[in-house]
Amino acid sequence: MPNRSICWLLALLPALAAPAQPLAPAAAGAYRPGAFQALPLGAIRPAGWLQRQLRVQADGLSGHLEEFWPDLGPNSAWLGGSGEGWERGPYYLDGLLPLAYLLDDAALKSRAQKWVDWTLQSQRPDGGIGPAKNQDWWPNMLVLKCLMQYQEATGDARVLPFMARYFAYQGQQLAARPLQVWAHYRWAEELLPIRWAYEKTHDPQLLALAAQLAGQGFDWQQFYAHFPFTAPTSWATMSKPDGSHDEDLALKAHGVNNAMALKMPVLWGMTGGTAADRQGIYQQLKVLDQYHGLPNGMFSGDEHFSGHSPSQGIELCAVVEAQFSYEELLALLGDPVFGDRLEKITFNALPATFDPTMWAHQYDQQPNQVLASKAKRPWSTNGDESNVFGLEPNFGCCTANMHQGWPKFASHLWLASPDSGLVAAAYAPSRVTAPAGGSPGVVIREDTDYPFRETVRFTVEKGAARPFALRLRIPAWATAASVAVNGRAAPAPRAGTFYVLKRAWKAGDVVALRLPMAVRLPVGYHQSVSVERGPLVYALKLGEAWSKLRERPSPADDYEVHATTPWNYGLLMGPQGGAAAFTVHEKPTTGVVFSPEGAPVELRVRGLRLPAWQLADNSAGPVPPSPVARPAGSQPEWLTLVPYGAAKLRITAFPVVR
Repeated sequence: MPNRSICWLLALLPALAAPAQPLAPAAAGAYRPGAFQALPLGAIRPAGWLQRQLRVQADGLSGHLEEFWPDLGPNSAWLGGSGEGWERGPYYLDGLLPLAYLLDDAALKSRAQKWVDWTLQSQRPDGGIGPAKNQDWWPNMLVLKCLMQYQEATGDARVLPFMARYFAYQGQQLAARPLQVWAHYRWAEELLPIRWAYEKTHDPQLLALAAQLAGQGFDWQQFYAHFPFTAPTSWATMSKPDGSHDEDLALKAHGVNNAMALKMPVLWGMTGGTAADRQGIYQQLKVLDQYHGLPNGMFSGDEHFSGHSPSQGIELCAVVEAQFSYEELLALLGDPVFGDRLEKITFNALPATFDPTMWAHQYDQQPNQVLASKAKRPWSTNGDESNVFGLEPNFGCCTANMHQGWPKFASHLWLASPDSGLVAAAYAPSRVTAPAGGSPGVVIREDTDYPFRETVRFTVEKGAARPFALRLRIPAWATAASVAVNGRAAPAPRAGTFYVLKRAWKAGDVVALRLPMAVRLPVGYHQSVSVERGPLVYALKLGEAWSKLRERPSPADDYEVHATTPWNYGLLMGPQGGAAAFTVHEKPTTGVVFSPEGAPVELRVRGLRLPAWQLADNSAGPVPPSPVARPAGSQPEWLTLVPYGAAKLRITAFPVVR
């Protein structure tokens, strides 16, 4: 190991053994702590429907994939073999680790441990990590993110010295081996472990390394300040004048890169960048919504930006990366809008792209998805199997990366605030144990069937020595929210804010939050409407016939799905129109909540069949522009809408018949 690396590591050792000290206020262009702080993995335990959903995941592909998928088998280069040695092992570990510790599952922990141990034990004398054949910085960034979670869950003393050696090595190598291709566009992912290590050591060379990465990485803030992709892309539009593929242009329009990039300017702005970087996210969201927004809360990217049409798709990798970006943004900036966006894609886009058992997934999902089959579709660049449900449709990156979605959401339900308080950042049944109010282990239980029901109940099981603030995120749609403490009404919350309750919390205290869910009808492509209620998007429930396309190691087969009921309906709005047209029917929350049969809530609305609206290129054709003239002789029918995530075939963007 070079002398510089040894000196850096020795300088870190006293800090590694000592508890982290509070950070001094930062000047412009220096390190800034986040508005809130993520809690260590294991501080939050899922309960209720969320715990059952994680169990479904563990019993599906996530818990069994390495038993039969060669890229994650014993020959993986990330386990010392000669097989795949790029991103798939680290991607898988990034979801397997939190899943194992959230469920406290010994078998899953053992599986994760072997990946961790090989990584920690195989570090080379110069500080390099991972398979020797991997010369790309990008997979190493993923591994560092995994090790952050692992160290917080276990306290393993090997992790910080391992990181210190690697950071020193990388700092020496970057001039000769600059960031290339994926690492060039995803460079700010490494700011997460750099910030994590800095908070524990305060070593200034970590910030110097961050500046090196920023100097070589793509400037996403400037990209969105002058956003070039205001129309759908294609292979033709991402080609050079001579007809050859323009790789850099394609990487800028790549859906997953842009999902990761949501947090990148803010991360850099709070690690060494500028105020413009810190505020860049709002411009990012504005242009993505304006040019490529979809009704499920995502932007289109199949595989590249593809406009507003609800028959365009979005890749599963982009969904889970956007989730993680919003989780980080919520902690960094403390703006509740990111919690709203996080819940929308977690409760809709994430479950929609899996079969109910989580043994099969899609590469691309479509908001208007009436046929999932191997066929040519108007994707921007993807292949014919992209919306098949299977083991690795189109490409295996999502097979490796999909596992982080539910576990990371569960591990970010609660955050810590700098005033020694706790923040209910997103809502789902859970139990949190964390320091607050001068006490090391405050315990709060969250009982709820949200997002399928309107009430969230917090019970303090263990209080604190001193008063502390409990912050509740009030979604922007919750304009009639109410709060009661120990049965007594508190002042009304304001939508789109954090509601602060500060008191000396003691065991037995109860906070009841009610978030009334009115039906909303956002207008989108061709003046179509989508149907929202609370954080859920609703879609037309279709009959589904699943047929096996390809035999895989059972039950991880590939399936096509065909509709057995008509799909081409417009919504019939009466004189009052809007929300008055809908009725709500609640069902039990005890089943598989993101399945057509187990959906805990349904909406009923009248609609009219539109015979002229037909398939085009094996997808639902363009939505007829609204308002649509009533077809001659048509008769109203009652339509059933279910949560978007429960419907594997669906119509989500509806024409309006008036």
